[in-house]
Amino acid sequence: MTETPTITHAPAVLVLEDGRRYDGRAYGATGATLGELVFATGMTGYQETLTDPSYAGQIVMMTAPHIGNTGMNDEDMESSKIWVAGFVVRDPSRVVSNFRSQRPLDDDLEAEGIVGISGIDTRAVTRHIRSAGAMRAGIFSGDAWNLTHGEQLELVLGGEQMAGRNLSGAVSTTERYTLPAEGERVGSVAVLDLGVKTSTLKYLAERGFDVHVVPQSITAEEVLELAPDALFFSNGPGDPEASDHHVDLLRATLREGLPYFGICFGNQLLGRALGFGTYKLPFGHRGINQPVLDQATGRVEITAHNHGFAVDAPIDRVSESTEGFGRVEVSHYDLNDNVVEGLNCLDIPAFSVQYHPESAAGPHDANYLFDRFAEMVRRHRGGSRSGEAAHPDPATTDDAATKEKND
Repeated sequence: MTETPTITHAPAVLVLEDGRRYDGRAYGATGATLGELVFATGMTGYQETLTDPSYAGQIVMMTAPHIGNTGMNDEDMESSKIWVAGFVVRDPSRVVSNFRSQRPLDDDLEAEGIVGISGIDTRAVTRHIRSAGAMRAGIFSGDAWNLTHGEQLELVLGGEQMAGRNLSGAVSTTERYTLPAEGERVGSVAVLDLGVKTSTLKYLAERGFDVHVVPQSITAEEVLELAPDALFFSNGPGDPEASDHHVDLLRATLREGLPYFGICFGNQLLGRALGFGTYKLPFGHRGINQPVLDQATGRVEITAHNHGFAVDAPIDRVSESTEGFGRVEVSHYDLNDNVVEGLNCLDIPAFSVQYHPESAAGPHDANYLFDRFAEMVRRHRGGSRSGEAAHPDPATTDDAATKEKND
């Protein structure tokens, strides 16, 4: 058992852009912070959520009432820092009790300047967000708590909307780096870092890829100069409609025949590259318990999500890409609301999913997609020599999926 964290009783308030106010206690650093208020439904995995770069610009509210009981450690970091704009919980754990814990959650929040609030009815706030939609908000404590109600609301209303916002430059690496392949080498993959998670890179390397992580500012010409065997677009924050550069880059590389796999933000960018539109969801999908149907296998997967935007494509038929990339099908969709959760190109080697198959944190149902990607690259390399199909049969990855779930 690690040291009991210090829970402050200093007052704090959560202010929503529609004027609603929720009084609580300061948690983590004190001060003022602004962002889009969203809720995450995972009962565990708060460390992975906090360090996921795709949460940049968002105040994250945990729907599970008890947060912090397993503490924090250095092994579960999905990036080098905490990215959330603010953190909202109901009951911070007063006791940290886990053999892997190295320090209390509150210590990391305070050390990294993350302004949070505790002691509010997160269930009531979640019900409001589900009805009214995700919205701008602010957390005020310390000196900022002394501002008038009007001054606090004015600050919230002056904050940026998530729609139209490009955050890739804030979360991406600025320098290229490489992770070597593990085991039997499949080839090399260029990973466009739009907010990539550590687990994603690990799983790609474990599938036999030399992983070349490149900045989001890279050009198509620079990608092709690397001569990778495949291209991967990561998860990340922001509005896909504000990422024209990445859409143009993807179109150029797809026309060169480079196999592609995208997750989360990478799914939205593939949708735009193919000619589909994207739109903002009312409150998005965030958490580790989202049911998704794989239409190729009929398997329902419980998956980890963090997205507030989605691709506008029909889930009940094959479409034709208006950008000249052939036939496209929706491979996965969410069983809660029929939102598109995956795309599969039938005439070029490219597919994507809207969720996080790296399972950090979350169920391992979708981890087999990394195997599917590796098999697609193998087939594409073999097909370029022998004329074989470039796409894997989803049924061939069922055994890998079952093994992953049983491990």
